[in-house]
Amino acid sequence: MFYSAKINGKSVIKSDTICVEHFFTTREFCIKSKDVQMQDIVLSNKQSVCDYLHIDSDRLLSPCQTHTSNVELASAIKHEYPETDALIVTSNDIGIFLNFADCTPIIIYDEVKNIGAVVHAGWRGTASNILTKTVYKLANEFCSNPDNIKAVIGPAIGFCCYNVGEDVYSSLKASVSDFTGLSEIRNGDIFVDLKSINARQLLECGVTKIDIAPYCTCCNNDLFYSYRKENGTTNRHSAVFKLS
Repeated sequence: MFYSAKINGKSVIKSDTICVEHFFTTREFCIKSKDVQMQDIVLSNKQSVCDYLHIDSDRLLSPCQTHTSNVELASAIKHEYPETDALIVTSNDIGIFLNFADCTPIIIYDEVKNIGAVVHAGWRGTASNILTKTVYKLANEFCSNPDNIKAVIGPAIGFCCYNVGEDVYSSLKASVSDFTGLSEIRNGDIFVDLKSINARQLLECGVTKIDIAPYCTCCNNDLFYSYRKENGTTNRHSAVFKLS
């Protein structure tokens, strides 16, 4: 279940499904923006995150997200991750974060192996099964058992608001074996449930412990950033994760 919390007086969202440190930032706690006027705020907020996680600023890592299905392993000695939309972490001396403004943020954690990942799944990433690829990478390279993985799907554009074209619909439909209940026609427009499509992918690769945030970033634009609602904003809310 999701609940609200505060870090340095600013609101974040957490889930009680995962026991290690994780949270989704809100509009008042932005740590990623291309807006020049936001940079001082971003730097201050990032320092607050580092203080909260008890790490140095050079140990808070984030990739360059480009809507790929590329998955990389985060390392304290590597600070750049080009064209990467999922980061796996196996060490408790670093923190990772990825950034969102309608796309689906997913945090996954294997409580037995004490490893996890943050995944950025927009429609392109979802269609190319980036979440499934991340789970398989954990299983194949780190001997993670999907039965031990817990997943938290954070705030993203909801089924209520996400209408797409035929090409996007077809791509998303092909990403799971069972697309039942994941789309709907309303007044001639196609709506899809991006969060639930990712949840279905998790189920189909053996991950059953899943918590889905009830927030739609478009409807709850007072809490979260929305690329669609805000005409291409460069501000982002983030999914932050650190192992114990």
